[in-house]
Amino acid sequence: MGASSLIVLMIAAVAFAGIALLISKVVLKATKNKQKGEAYECGVPTRGPSWIQFNVGYYLFALLFLIFDVELIFLYPWAVVVKGTGWVALVEAVIFLFILFMGFLYAHKKGALKWQ
Repeated sequence: MGASSLIVLMIAAVAFAGIALLISKVVLKATKNKQKGEAYECGVPTRGPSWIQFNVGYYLFALLFLIFDVELIFLYPWAVVVKGTGWVALVEAVIFLFILFMGFLYAHKKGALKWQ
C-alpha cells in the first residue's frame, strides 16, 4: 500500500466523477428557460438585486465555527489513544489548545463574536 494505491484511488475518483457527469449529460435533456437562471429563495420571488453585500461578521462567525469544529476533529482521535501516548502527546495537545485559545481571544478582541 504505497504510492500505487494512491494513484489507483485518484484515477478511480476522477473516473467516477467523469462517468457521473457523462451519464447526467446523456440521460437528462437540457432545457434553458428564464426561471432556471433566477435566484431561488424558499419559493419567494426576489425583489431587487440578488447580489447584496452581507456584514463581514457573519463570515467571521462561520470561520470561527469551522476552526473550532476542526479542533474537535483533531482532539477526538487523540482522546481515544491518550492512555498509550504518554506525556509528550499531552504537552502537544496543550500547545494545540493554547494556539486555538489565542485565536479565540483574538477573535473576541476584534469583535467577531458580536452580532450587532
